[in-house]
Amino acid sequence: MKIKLVIFDCDGVLVDSEPASNRVFVEELNRLGLDISYQEVCERFIGLSMVRCVEIVAGELGRGVPEGFVERLQSKTFDTFREGLDPVAGVVDALDRIPYPVCVASSGELEKMRLTLGLTGLLDRFEGRMFSATEVRRGKPHPDLFLHAARRMGVRPNRCVVIEDSSPGVRAARSAGMVVLGYAGRGNGGRLASDGAEVFDDMSRLPGMLDGLAERERP
Repeated sequence: MKIKLVIFDCDGVLVDSEPASNRVFVEELNRLGLDISYQEVCERFIGLSMVRCVEIVAGELGRGVPEGFVERLQSKTFDTFREGLDPVAGVVDALDRIPYPVCVASSGELEKMRLTLGLTGLLDRFEGRMFSATEVRRGKPHPDLFLHAARRMGVRPNRCVVIEDSSPGVRAARSAGMVVLGYAGRGNGGRLASDGAEVFDDMSRLPGMLDGLAERERP
C-alpha cells in the first residue's frame, strides 16, 4: 500500500482526554436525571459528535436538554482539561518516527482540539491540518469526516490510513474506503477488530505497523 496520509482521531488516540471528559459527562447527565454509569457512557458515546450525543440523551430523557447544557458541559470539561492533560502514552515518540504526512479528524470541535493538543504540546504538529465533524453534514460512523479530511489534504481515500479508538470511528473509516488501525488503549480490541480494524494496544508499535502496511500490495 502506498501510504500518502495518516489520519488520527484526537481524543483517546493523541490526547488522553476521554477519562476526564467522560467523568464530567456522567456528572452532567446524572444532574439531568439520567441514571447512567461511566462504563455506559464509554460504550455508547465515545466517538460520536456532540450533536449526536445530545440527540441520544434527549431520546433517553423524552425531552430536549435544557438551554445552555452543551455550553455548561463544555466549560466544565475544558476546566478539567486545564487541571492536567497528557498525550496518549507513546504517541509523541510514534509521531517522531512516522515518515508520512499526518492530520487530525475528530468528532470534537476545532476549539476543543486546539485546547487539548495545545495542552499536550502536540498542536504545532497538526496546525492547519485539523478537521472536525462540525464541518460535515454527518459525523461518525458515516464516512463524511474522513473523506473531507482526505479531500482537504489532497489525498485519495485508498491512500489513507486512519488511527481510531472507537467503533463509530472504525466504521466511518471503513465506509470511506480507508485502512484502519484500531488503538485498543481501553481494552476494547475485540470490538474494534469486529468492526474491521487491525488492532494494537501500544503506540510504540504504530510506526512498524504502518511500515508493514506500506509493504503490502494495494491498487
